[in-house]
Amino acid sequence: MTSSSPTPIPEQAPAPEASAGAPVPPVLAEVVRSGFVEGRHRGSLVVLAADGSVESALGDVAAPVFPRSTNKPMQAAAVLRAGLELSGERLALAAASHSGESFHLDLVRTMLAEHGLTPDHLQTPPDLPLDPEEAESYLASGRVRDRLAMNCSGKHTAMLAAAARNGWPLASYLDQDHPLQQLVAEGVRAASGEEVAHVGTDGCGAPLLSLSLTGLARAFRHFVLADPGTPERRVADAMRAHPEYVAGTRRPDTWLMQALPGTLSKMGAEAVQAVALPDGRALAFKIDDGATRTLGPILGRLLRRMGVDSPVLARLEDAPLLGGGVRVGEIRAAF
Repeated sequence: MTSSSPTPIPEQAPAPEASAGAPVPPVLAEVVRSGFVEGRHRGSLVVLAADGSVESALGDVAAPVFPRSTNKPMQAAAVLRAGLELSGERLALAAASHSGESFHLDLVRTMLAEHGLTPDHLQTPPDLPLDPEEAESYLASGRVRDRLAMNCSGKHTAMLAAAARNGWPLASYLDQDHPLQQLVAEGVRAASGEEVAHVGTDGCGAPLLSLSLTGLARAFRHFVLADPGTPERRVADAMRAHPEYVAGTRRPDTWLMQALPGTLSKMGAEAVQAVALPDGRALAFKIDDGATRTLGPILGRLLRRMGVDSPVLARLEDAPLLGGGVRVGEIRAAF
C-alpha cells in the first residue's frame, strides 16, 4: 500500500428537505446503464483523521444507525472478555459474516465439538450459504437450509462457548439481559465512545445496538490502535491475519485486508461498511436503501480520497451492470 496526500471530499449542494422536515441524504452512488443514469443511492459517510477527529463527512453522521454485522468485532471481543480462549482462524470466524464455504462450515463444526456443543444449540435461522456460488453448490448437493450454514454461525458458536464456559444459560444466550450480551453492550459503548440509543434484533437473532457512523468509525479505529494483548487488538489481529475467515474468497472485505496489510474491514447488511487503516484513519458509511451493490464503488472512492493507492481499489470499484449477459453499465461512486 502506498499513500499520497488525501483528497478532500467535495461539498455537495444543500440537500432538499424531506416531507417530514429532515434533510434528504446526498447521493453517494449512481446506477449508469447504457450511458444513462437510471438510479441513485443516497446515504451518509464519515472519514476520521489519524488523530480521531472528523476529517470529512457527507450526510448525517451523528444520527444513530443499526451497524448490522459491522458490530461483530465488538461482539467477538466480548467473548474474550468473558474468558473464552480463541485465537487465529477461530477468533476471525467469531467476528465473521462467512460465505458458507466448506472451510468455514468445517471450522464451525470443529468449534462446536471442541466446546461440547452441537448445531442444535445454534439459534441462527436456517439459511443457505451467503456466497451465491456456494449456495448453488450447496443446493446441488441435495442439502437444505440449516442453522450452521447461516453466515453468523461462527459468531453464535463463540457466544455459546463463552456462555458454557461461565455456566451461563445456553437457551437464552441471545437475550438482551444475558450476561454475555451485557458484556457486548459495555464493549460497544467503550469502543465507540457513545451510549446506545436503540436496541433491536439483528437478522441472526442477536441483540443489535445502534451507533452513529462517527461512533462506528471510532470503534474500528479503537480496535486497530488498541494495546497488544487486549481483547480488541486480539480480534483485530485475528481478522487481519485470516481475512478469508471473516468473509470469503470472493468477498471485498477479504480482498481489502489481504491487499492492505494492517487494515481492518467489515461490511454489514443494509449497506453498512466500516474500515480502519493501520495508522488510525477510519471510515464508515451507510446507504439508506440498503443496496449492498454500492459498497465496493463507494469504498474504493473513499480510500482513494484518503490517499490510498493499491490495485485492489479498482477491483472494489468494478460493479458492472449487464444487459443480455454483456456489460452495458456500472454502479459508480458519485462524490
